[in-house]
Formats: sequence, structure tokens, C-alpha cells
Amino acid sequence: MALAARTLLLHFRRYFASSTLATTYAAATNTVTPARHFSTTPDAIRQESRDDDVSQTLDDDLRSRIFRLRLPKRSASNIIQNWVNEGNSVTLPQLRLISRDLRKSHRYKHALEITEWMVSHEEYNLSDADYAARIDLMTKVFGIDAAERYFESLPQAAKTNETYTALLHSYAGAKLTDKAEDLFLRIKDSGLTFNAITYNEMMTLYMSVGQMEKVSSVIEELKQQKVVPDLFTYNLWISSCAAMLDIGGARSVIAEMNQDSNSDESWLRYCNLANIYITTGQLTDSGASSIVEAEKSITQRDWITYDFLIILHAGMGKKDMVDQIWKSLRMTKQKMIGRNYIPILSSYLMLGHMEEVAEVLDQWKNSTTSVFDRSLCDRLVDAFLETGFAEKAETFRLLLDRNH
Repeated sequence: MALAARTLLLHFRRYFASSTLATTYAAATNTVTPARHFSTTPDAIRQESRDDDVSQTLDDDLRSRIFRLRLPKRSASNIIQNWVNEGNSVTLPQLRLISRDLRKSHRYKHALEITEWMVSHEEYNLSDADYAARIDLMTKVFGIDAAERYFESLPQAAKTNETYTALLHSYAGAKLTDKAEDLFLRIKDSGLTFNAITYNEMMTLYMSVGQMEKVSSVIEELKQQKVVPDLFTYNLWISSCAAMLDIGGARSVIAEMNQDSNSDESWLRYCNLANIYITTGQLTDSGASSIVEAEKSITQRDWITYDFLIILHAGMGKKDMVDQIWKSLRMTKQKMIGRNYIPILSSYLMLGHMEEVAEVLDQWKNSTTSVFDRSLCDRLVDAFLETGFAEKAETFRLLLDRNH
């Protein structure tokens, strides 16, 4: 799979619905799996209790006890039961917070066990987000089939915007296009109100499987339903145009963004970076299917998608994500070419991080696979001037003259 497409999917999935996606194990009979799947036998609970005694000198709260579990086979459910047996109380917000932190630490089984505890105690009034989180966790722990069965086992009242989107997220992550499209039809026929996240999932899926031409149909549906697009929506739309080398289409979307009443500073910064990217001539047709790296079939289309991922995070002012993406790219065995340096240079320049701009220039000059191209940098200077950033353009020009 191409690096750009894989990275695009990974990062967008983190942002689109990470706070609302989840699951629990459903049996073939479409019922929720009992807690016995998580080793809550009396002997297991007693063993868990003995293990806890060893760590009593450490912070002794519920979260600390759960996070001290070192192996996935150890049961978070037992820890909670021991805590309650000691006369302590457990609140729903507390369990939600611990489960969320476990997910951030990629400890999905323990996070799922906590949601299992929440479901098995009727005194807790679960939200749509709780059910959605279980679908996502079920996918990670037991797989798509289990998540699917759990979703179908939910009462109709629990089949909401968030749970539908959670299952769609799982299908998109597994690139199950047919299942995702069937579910999307069910979503449209459900009569429920959905937001941009749901449509973003479908567009991300189409981008990741190389079906860029289908993104426009999702946009049409979004507009027909009067759903308000967000920055991710626009980025996917522009990325699809760019990947198909449709410069006019990309500029049209940018113009529409500028007219959107929801536009804010991050949107404007994104629009400027996208315009700069196009102005520097990055969307020239050098053959959309031409391979630019020997070991993996990374096409120009994939690189363009990756470029816009950098631009997206720069637009949002997320320098840490820009750093991470660039570091990940450089750590691979990809053969870097001149055009790969333009999005990262323009992003750091737009965000005002001149030290990083200088570092990237040094990386380019010292590259063993790409010859430094001053003419590309001059085009970037001109693009900044054309977009109205004369001061940044001059700063960059001076830096080039000093170091070249």
C-alpha cells in the first residue's frame, strides 16, 4: 500500500471520530457477550487482588491500579470489582476517562473491558458516544465481524448518528468498500441527521483505495442534505481534485472555502498554503501513475495526497503533527525528490518557524537522492508574493541567499 494513502487514512481516522468510535463483543446470536469472556471468575479476582497488594505503596486509585496491569490477559473488570468490594465508588465519568486514556495508550482490551463493566451495570445511563466507543474497540480487539454483530444487536434507539458512523469508520479502516457503501445507503435512508464526520469517512475511504472520482458524489450528497462541511471535508475534496491533476477544480474548491461563513484563521491559512502549492506548479502532469520509488509503488497521485496532509495540519497550526509527518516520511526508504520539499518548506514558512525552514533546506542540500533545486525555491518565493505574503517571501529569499 502506498505510504501517502496509508498515512492519510491513519491521521484522518484519528481526527474524524476518535472520540466517538468503539464496541463490544457480540455473539453469533446477536447478543452482547457476557463478562465471562474477560476472566471474571472468583479465582481470577482473588489473584488480581493479591497482585494489587504488592503495589499498595504506589498511587492507590482506580486508574493507577488498572494501568499497573502489565499483560492484556489480566482483567480490568476484576480490578474494578475489587475496588468496589473495598467500599469505593465508581462513577461513569471516571470510567469513561480511564477507558479513553487506555485507548490513547493502545491498550484496547482493557479499555473494552471497562466499557463492558459500564454496560453490565444498569445504574449507568450510557450515551451514544459510549456505544460508538465500544464499536471501535470491538473492531480493534475482536475484528470487524464482532463489531458488525454488536451494532446489529443494538436496540433501534441506539442506532444513532454516532454508532452508524462508528461502524462506517471500521469498514473504512479495513477498506471494505462494498460494506461501507451499503451502510452509507442505510444511513441515508435512516432519517437521522448526520454531520460532516460521516461523509468524511466515505471520502477518506475512496481516497485510500484510489477511487478519487467518487469523492465528488459524496460532496453532492453532503450538499443535498445541507450538511455543513468542515476543514477535513474541504481538504479531502481538494486532495481528490489535486490527485486527479484537476487544477481548476482545486482552485474552485479553495474559492468556495473562502466564501464559507464558517471560515476562520485556520481555514484561511490552509487556503493560502493550498494556493501556494498549486502556484508553485506541483500539479503538473508528469504521469499520474509514474513510479517515483523503487521498493514500493508510490505514484505522483500518492505524493500529492501526502502533500495535502502536511498542508492540512499546517493550516490548523499543528506544528507537532507537521513535524511528525515529515519525520515519518524521512525515516522511510522513499526516494525523495525536489517536489517533496515544497509543502514542508511552505508550511514551516507560513507558521513562522524559520529554524525548521533552514533545517529542511540543509536536509535537501545534503540529500543523496535529490539534487537541491534553487529554481523550485524561487518559485516558492514567487508564490508567497503572489498570495500576499511579501514579508515571508523576503525572509525566505534572504535565507536562501545566505545559505546557498
